[in-house]
Amino acid sequence: MNIIFYDYFFIFIFLIIATVLSILIFILSFFLVPQKSDQEKVSAYECGFNPFDDARATFDIRFYLVAILFLVFDLEISFLFPWALTLNCISNFGFWSMIIFLIILTFGFIYEWYKGALEWE
Repeated sequence: MNIIFYDYFFIFIFLIIATVLSILIFILSFFLVPQKSDQEKVSAYECGFNPFDDARATFDIRFYLVAILFLVFDLEISFLFPWALTLNCISNFGFWSMIIFLIILTFGFIYEWYKGALEWE
C-alpha cells in the first residue's frame, strides 16, 4: 500500500508547487502591473463586438461554425496522440479503426471546405 502512495506523492507535490506558483504569479501581477483602464482595454478585441453590449444581440453564425470546426479538429488531435504513441503495441484492428476515423474526419473536412465554411468573406 505504501508503494501506491509513494507513486502519487510526486503528483501531490507537483500540484502543490503548481498551485503555490500560480497564486504567487497572480498576486505579483496584480501588484506590479498598473490597474488603470483606458479606451483600448475596454474596446472590442478579437471577437469584433463591443464587450459591454446587449447579450441578446444577434451575430454571425460563422462564429459558431469556427468554434465547431475547432472542436472537431481538436478532438481529432486528442485521439491521434495516444494512438501514435501506442502504434507499435496495438493490433491491426486498432490501426485500421483509427485509419477509418481519420478518413471520416477527412471527408468531413472536405465537405466543410466544399460548402465554404472555411471562407471568411
